[in-house]
Amino acid sequence: MTITVTMPEVAETVVEGTIGRWLKKPGDPVERYESIAEIITDKVNIELPSPAAGIMGEILVPEGETVTIGTPIAILNTDGEAPAVEVAPRAPGLSPAQPVVTPGPVEATPPPRDKREKRYSPLVLRLAREHGVDLADVRGTGAGGRISKADILRIVDERPSPPAVEEAPAVKDDELAVGPVRQAIAKRMLQSVQQIPHAWTMMEADVSGLVALVKGNKDEFRRREGINLTYLPFVLQAVAGALGAYPMVNSVWAEEKIILKKEINLGIAVARDEGLIVPVVRRADKKSVVNLAREVHELAEKARGNRLTPGDVQGGTFTVNNTGALGSVLSAPIINPPQAGIITSEAVIKRPVVVGDAIAIRSIMNICFSFDHRTLDGSVAVAFLARVKAGLEAIGPDTSV
Repeated sequence: MTITVTMPEVAETVVEGTIGRWLKKPGDPVERYESIAEIITDKVNIELPSPAAGIMGEILVPEGETVTIGTPIAILNTDGEAPAVEVAPRAPGLSPAQPVVTPGPVEATPPPRDKREKRYSPLVLRLAREHGVDLADVRGTGAGGRISKADILRIVDERPSPPAVEEAPAVKDDELAVGPVRQAIAKRMLQSVQQIPHAWTMMEADVSGLVALVKGNKDEFRRREGINLTYLPFVLQAVAGALGAYPMVNSVWAEEKIILKKEINLGIAVARDEGLIVPVVRRADKKSVVNLAREVHELAEKARGNRLTPGDVQGGTFTVNNTGALGSVLSAPIINPPQAGIITSEAVIKRPVVVGDAIAIRSIMNICFSFDHRTLDGSVAVAFLARVKAGLEAIGPDTSV
């Protein structure tokens, strides 16, 4: 008696399967439930069990070929009767893949392979698609003339190489020697980020009054003082006043103690071609806006002319950076050690804001604050920044300059 084994159904959405490998060859004895083939589908791989004991007969579908569910794939010769119950493959967690068995003699042998519809394994189809290979032009060298992975890769390897593209000569990168100023900046900034736990916060200040004041007084101030009136001296005054109210911000971390500085000496960052430098405005809390403006101008001129003395850059207790002069609207500055913080005044931008129950166009400046979290908690840092904000917003068109 013979049994025709067909391609099993492994899931409702799977319509075809590929013979990955035959585990038995014609003439091999087979026990009932013993695996006879490996089946590959786009969902899962399974081993196909024999529906009965017997002798492996003719293999109808060679390895690597893909056929639809229910297609005869092998003949099993058995001396007994065909099993009355269909058998599921050993594939945990899957719906039973049932090889359909047909008792009795085979009434018709399948047509020769070259007359059957050609089918290809998923791997062959994928490789052909990736490399642009037309399978109709491929001569298979596998069993029964099937197309294998090796056939596809051989065609790809035999293709002529694309013409070599002449490469342009390599462009040599420029190298800049690191001067002593840049080396000092690098060393200090690295020390800062490695040793100081930075925290950061930011507030928006409505400086519409300050803008009106500067605009209304710039020409007269220029005639009287010989220098430009900018926002920076007003920022310095607001920062100095806030440091006086929150002396913990004007401090130095010294491992087992915190040193509160008696003087408020503000470092002002000045950009130069050689690199940033920070001259110091001493006792900033004791000086008027006019005096602050004069001293900032003098220190900036000395810095850009390389005329600063050691005393001009020593003793700073807190740093202010006017990044807004360069168009920046938001910064996360690095603390100048051993100070406890650094603040930036950003560019003044006109924006629509809610004033009372109406929307108005106001001049807004972001003020950003990086602080040493060993020394300052967030509550103190935010209170300090709020004091700076209040100082800036208190300035109006009629404020004395």
